[in-house]
Amino acid sequence: MFSLDPRAPLVLDTRELGRRAGSQRQGSLTVPAPAELGIEVLGVPEGAPVELDLRLEAVMEGVLVTGTARAVLEGECARCLEPIRDEIEVRLQELYVYDDSRDSDIAAEDDEVSMLKDDLLDLEPVLRDAVVLALPFQPLCEDDCPGLCPDCGARLKDDPDHQHEAAIDPRWAELAELKQDEDPDAG
Repeated sequence: MFSLDPRAPLVLDTRELGRRAGSQRQGSLTVPAPAELGIEVLGVPEGAPVELDLRLEAVMEGVLVTGTARAVLEGECARCLEPIRDEIEVRLQELYVYDDSRDSDIAAEDDEVSMLKDDLLDLEPVLRDAVVLALPFQPLCEDDCPGLCPDCGARLKDDPDHQHEAAIDPRWAELAELKQDEDPDAG
């Protein structure tokens, strides 16, 4: 079993709450974003500020954390590869089970259950899950982004009338040459 670093920005100390059900603490804090907070084409840049508004509440089983997280997103459009800059706000809610409770043995076997370790909780996995699930699968710079030309890669938004000559099927190319070679006076 590993221990949490109490100096890590997303590790919160719950000792102040005690273990009295109903006691709570609210607060706001700004922490640097952890690495790889997002998907391949869109995410929160590492070290960018993440604003957290949280409520930690002691309950019978552990500590219930609820709140919101806000951050700036950076990435690129999945169609035209133009830079995207946007903001995201996600809701967080997670129950962290006491590590010495009678339910902790069951919880330890279940990877889905968040555990308190020495009255510390790690908010990073919850934040990561919330952000990744809120991101679009294919982010777009605009809802109707036309993307890039499949032939030459030109950005179609910049040149909406962009066209190429119709490609000739190579199997018919020789017939097209015969038609061009045909003398217009022959008949």
